[in-house]
Amino acid sequence: MSKLDQLKHKLPQEPGILDKETKYFNSAVLVPILEMSDGYHLLFQKRQEGLRQEHDICFPGGKYELESDNSYKITALRETEEEIGVSRKKIDIIGRLDTIVAPMGATVDIFVGLLDIEGLDELDIHDHEVREVFTLSIDGLQTIEPEKYKVRLEIQPERKDEDGNKEIYLPVDELDIPDRYSQPWGGKKYRVYVYKTEKGVIWGITGEIIHNLLEYI
Repeated sequence: MSKLDQLKHKLPQEPGILDKETKYFNSAVLVPILEMSDGYHLLFQKRQEGLRQEHDICFPGGKYELESDNSYKITALRETEEEIGVSRKKIDIIGRLDTIVAPMGATVDIFVGLLDIEGLDELDIHDHEVREVFTLSIDGLQTIEPEKYKVRLEIQPERKDEDGNKEIYLPVDELDIPDRYSQPWGGKKYRVYVYKTEKGVIWGITGEIIHNLLEYI
């Protein structure tokens, strides 16, 4: 077999994310849907105080554990069990959204699941991570026009630490790379969706997920 034939045989049938397992912080979340008397609701949780993203509103989810999770779907189900106490047997995965590749070097695989529970009193909240849970109706979310903001992203080839010492990440001079790359470059503006709800402000990746989901609905 020629090298070209080998290449043709080994190329992926569907493209993925290059070096996903080694280059990124990989995670998965569940978008939980709950059928209530006034229609379908999305279930949210607010992060506990003291966590890095304390008080943020989000969906259940977390880090993909390479050694124990054999799929990102398992990650989403496991994290949901751990955080809000819903057995995976009571979660009907109806589909998934596109994977988010966030600018801070993280990926988020997103699964949409219908919860087979009667109400929030059936939940067993892990209060070390979750401060509270609540629902918002899909109909209500569709009436909210999200505010759109942009943050500026730059590539920093070097920086000074808090003691004033220079940290060089890309040795431009040694590599004979054009000198302009010794200065920050890029500056792309990254869109941020913000939803103002009666339960608080929802933004960032969760806002992105809501916007994507509502586009399909």
